[in-house]
Amino acid sequence: MSEPQASKPQKASFLYSLRAVVWSFTGLRRKSDFDTDSAKLNPVHIVIAGLLVVACLIGVLLTVVKFAVS
Repeated sequence: MSEPQASKPQKASFLYSLRAVVWSFTGLRRKSDFDTDSAKLNPVHIVIAGLLVVACLIGVLLTVVKFAVS
């Protein structure tokens, strides 16, 4: 008989990837989360989530600066 195949880790959703990117931006990641993320996360989701988070961060900074200057 054939050996049972090892189950692949289920791919994470985009929202899970977004959450991982936000927590990585703050620097608050546990080692266990990092280990599971490396197996589950989709690189395309990470790039898109990273660009979204950077755009939001720039928007917030620009808003704060405009508010402080006015």
